[in-house]
Amino acid sequence: MLIDTHCHIHESSYPLDQQEVIDHALGMGVEKLICVGTSEQSSAEAIAFAAKHQHVYASVGVHPHDTKDGWSKIAGLAHQTNVVAVGEIGLDYFYTHSPREVQLLALEAQLDIARRLDLPVIFHVREAFDDFWPIFDNFPGLRGELHSFTDTKRHMEEALKRGLYVGVNGISTFTKDREQQEMFTHIPLDRMLLETDAPFLTPSPFRGKVNEPAFVGKVAEHHAAIRGIPVDEVAAATTANAHALFALS
Repeated sequence: MLIDTHCHIHESSYPLDQQEVIDHALGMGVEKLICVGTSEQSSAEAIAFAAKHQHVYASVGVHPHDTKDGWSKIAGLAHQTNVVAVGEIGLDYFYTHSPREVQLLALEAQLDIARRLDLPVIFHVREAFDDFWPIFDNFPGLRGELHSFTDTKRHMEEALKRGLYVGVNGISTFTKDREQQEMFTHIPLDRMLLETDAPFLTPSPFRGKVNEPAFVGKVAEHHAAIRGIPVDEVAAATTANAHALFALS
């Protein structure tokens, strides 16, 4: 059995029939999935979607791109049923859709929510680790994961030292970057989470199609292949990790 720890199929812009997508995922052995909010509205939609669908959980947070539009409602949303994490939150300096100073304020405010409610955090960090690590270290006791991790082996090791999990998705199946390929082989199985980020980042061999949680199995197959181990071993480890981090029932 598999768990897609990060998707956005709850959003109104998702182009496929959502119930059919859930049924397809279940049929492909994906037993649970987490719908991740990226704004106040998206977070509220994730909660509503999870309430209507068995096997679906919600995470609430404001993505760094959207922090310019505010995050004050996240504290109230984080108390709702089926919310298993705060995220995706973080820093993104590759794009500056929101000013850096706003991103920093939003990150600290949402980390405070996570700490007060004892919820894990789903982080989005892109070209911003120099600012991210000092902030993270100011919140002792936090647990969480680096979503869609494609950065250096050094930053992966920094994450592991802090007890964070590392989320891998379709990028790992099609990247041509040799350093990324090498880094992926060094992620310990007991710290790895599988995700799709659907509808984005569709894994090989389905490139060109809309991504969906059912395709998380292809991510599992890829990481089994590059390690030379059975896919069941990857599935078992990553599913156990997801249950441990997000306390899924």
